[in-house]
Amino acid sequence: MENAVEILNRYWGYDTFRPLQDEIINSILTGHDTLALMPTGGGKSICFQVPAMMKEGLCLVISPLIALMKDQVANLKQKGIPALSIYSGMSYVEVVKTLKNAAYGNFKFLFVSPERLETELFLEYFSSININLVAVDEAHCVSQWGYDFRPPYLRIAAIRDSLRNVPVLALTASATIEVQNDICDKLNFKNKYNRFQQSFERSNLSYSVFNPSSKQNKLIEILKKVKGSGIVYCKTRRRTREIEELLNTNGIKASHYHAGLSNDLRNIRQEEWINNKTRIMACTNAFGMGIDKPDVRTVIHYDVPDALENYYQEAGRAGRDGKKAYAVLLFNQQEISDLKKQSSIRFPDIPTIKNVYAALVNYFQLPSGSGEDLSFDFDINDFVKKFNLNAFTVNNVLKILEQEELISYSDQFFLPSTVVFTTEKAELELFEKTYPQYDPVIKGLLRSYEGIFDYPSPVNETKLAKFISLKKEKVIADLIEIKKMGIIDYTPQKENPQIKFLQNRVNTSDLIINQQNILKRKDAFEKRLQAILKYVREQHSCRSKMLAAYFNDLDVKRCGICDNCLHEKNPAISKEEFEKIKEGIKNSITEKPSSSKELLRQMHGFNQNKILKVLNFLQEENIVSITGDGFIIMKPN
Repeated sequence: MENAVEILNRYWGYDTFRPLQDEIINSILTGHDTLALMPTGGGKSICFQVPAMMKEGLCLVISPLIALMKDQVANLKQKGIPALSIYSGMSYVEVVKTLKNAAYGNFKFLFVSPERLETELFLEYFSSININLVAVDEAHCVSQWGYDFRPPYLRIAAIRDSLRNVPVLALTASATIEVQNDICDKLNFKNKYNRFQQSFERSNLSYSVFNPSSKQNKLIEILKKVKGSGIVYCKTRRRTREIEELLNTNGIKASHYHAGLSNDLRNIRQEEWINNKTRIMACTNAFGMGIDKPDVRTVIHYDVPDALENYYQEAGRAGRDGKKAYAVLLFNQQEISDLKKQSSIRFPDIPTIKNVYAALVNYFQLPSGSGEDLSFDFDINDFVKKFNLNAFTVNNVLKILEQEELISYSDQFFLPSTVVFTTEKAELELFEKTYPQYDPVIKGLLRSYEGIFDYPSPVNETKLAKFISLKKEKVIADLIEIKKMGIIDYTPQKENPQIKFLQNRVNTSDLIINQQNILKRKDAFEKRLQAILKYVREQHSCRSKMLAAYFNDLDVKRCGICDNCLHEKNPAISKEEFEKIKEGIKNSITEKPSSSKELLRQMHGFNQNKILKVLNFLQEENIVSITGDGFIIMKPN
């Protein structure tokens, strides 16, 4: 059997592992549950892919990100490694086929979302799948006290009862020590589990924070000074469009990206940016996850994020090629004031939660005792208008209802189009003879999608149009007409936010909300908020050290290239401060010469670099001089 390095070289072309990768792999191979903290771009996937290739059976990878699943499966297939994935939008037939392949085929990886683990169909095949490792990606989602808690992650531990002696590898790019401990607890890590933390140091990445009089001018100044590809993160979709317009007007080619754009448009814009057809992407945090673009020179946060976890991950997308890169955060005092109010906005009181829940079930006209497993398109703007509610309040209540497992809510929920034939084959033949103009579309469907007579099949109109040499618009129009004639059931792609009710409607007075958990999550949020505010305000500590210490990495040295380190090396001195230091130096050496060490000791109330800077000025102006044996003396007038 090949060893780990041989597997690495054969499939990935590397001769050696990055720091900690081999230790993590050895931990898994010896059967230990393992927590691995590896910053963005640190090579997390290698840590479960290599040991899985060395063992009999298949690695079950649990991930919340469909795009990331698809990318990893595609990358594995390119290397000749058979891999599978199950994600929302797949037909029943496709899911069954995938599960059968996982159970009885020669596949090495199965990627699924945590929600999938609970479905009857998955559990039906689960016992037949020879699982050699469970890899939990984005593992911080398991912790209620983390910044991105997702309730389905809590149920991952349930499958461990059926997987005795199968190790679990939990992977995350950012988790505080409290969240790390919670991950190990909630995933039922066994005794003698191992924990590894890669250094959070990024020696090539310069962190800076600015409070400019004009953010727009500062943004343009930075992007004109720092050449190359970049990302500008914004808090709102509207802001992404404004930044795109601002940059293009100033000769900087930019595009914008957020979850409200169509799937096709998002893919096009992402590819244009990756291929450097667009230089700058103005975006919300919906952009960037799983994107491998090493030559990003600058990441700018136009708005202050509400957690260092988000900030570190997003800023870390700069400079993955090891060359000098910049992470810049812009802020103003109004933002700081607004952030301080966020806690009460993010965590509304129980009456407010119940009021929004009542409006929600009335909006969808759900009778009492019904609604479980029903999904609906959700237009939040229409909803708040009809019930005279605040959109921010509604959004935060929806997150609480999701964490309480009453609903699932996603504003990035893209369901593909589906088609199923609703007529017998004999009737279909008659229809084709009567309406020959629809024959290309019907033939294209029958030749492209297996089982389309039995179950709704996901259909890609763009690919279908290319296959039958028609325009996409013509294909969609024909599908709509064929549906009107009762031959097919055609459901166009859904790109609206979706709400799914996980429980039947209850009377508002009977709605049970765990207030204690909400208060704990509120307390954790406030701690994260204080940490980001401290980072923004800090003017002396090394920013790289601050970020690393937040994630319990206490061995990082001063970077020497962040704004605070650079100020320490070359501090700015006000006129008043200059005069005070100048007088202090004169007073210290008037009576007798002093060494520089003694002078610094005597003037301990001032910044040492500033003292040396003033001293250098006085020497250049011939006000003081330094003797051959190192003493500072006043020069005679």
